Amino acid sequence: MRKYLILFLLPLLAACASVERLALPAPEALPGQTLTSYAPPPGKQVDHRDWSAFLSRYVAPDAQGVNRVAYGQVSQADRARLDEYLADLQAIDPATLTRDQQLAYWINLYNAVTVEVVLENYPVASIRDIKDGPLSIGPWNRPLVQVAGETLTLNDIEHRIIRPTFNEPRIHYALNCAAVGCPNLMGRAWQAETLERDLAAAERAYINDPRGVRFDERGGLILSKIYIWFREDFGPNEQAVLSHIQWVAEPELRARLQEVQRVKAYKYDWALNDAASGS
Repeated sequence: MRKYLILFLLPLLAACASVERLALPAPEALPGQTLTSYAPPPGKQVDHRDWSAFLSRYVAPDAQGVNRVAYGQVSQADRARLDEYLADLQAIDPATLTRDQQLAYWINLYNAVTVEVVLENYPVASIRDIKDGPLSIGPWNRPLVQVAGETLTLNDIEHRIIRPTFNEPRIHYALNCAAVGCPNLMGRAWQAETLERDLAAAERAYINDPRGVRFDERGGLILSKIYIWFREDFGPNEQAVLSHIQWVAEPELRARLQEVQRVKAYKYDWALNDAASGS
């Protein structure tokens, strides 16, 4: 009986994840946007030292390897420095940056703004508890920054700037939405000089972590919901996603992946990546 119940529920679980996928903004550039033209090398150096200092002070892994943020311990002085850093970023014209400088800029802006939003509403159990109305599911459509005259939301930065412009699926391992199920918030700022190495490391870390890929007690393959939310960034279908994962998986995980034909479920932990609730 239990077997048949599971078989009945599988399509419903997949449908639920697919509905969430449809609710996400399409990766389409903002109308008439001028935020993503690149400068030739050497571009303009962006000072991310204050963000690196903040991250090194307040981000640390728990026993399971989840990088958690000590939101409740952030000092007023460091809050002020974070505000200044965000103001400095907003004063920069992205068109003065090379491609790699610009991608590092947008990742850092997204992650720093996300941390700032959590700090402004802390304590919360999940970033999804930060709502703008009864139908809101989080702060992602809230106008938060202004860059080169454009007022932007977090969704604008991710879906209307980064995704359609850079054609880089690994940004999903770099952008952090303050959730336990998300790839780790890196303990230092992203930099153009180390961008390729850090993207590869973040991709490898998440795929080989149970938050990204795991098997349940019955051997069913469980993937993070990022692989269905952003499926088109990884490939045209589920098999392409599995090929992407296999390419990066460690040998033991790769061998198990080669034995499965389908994904049993997609899951995601929306609990806040708060050091106060980590083990």
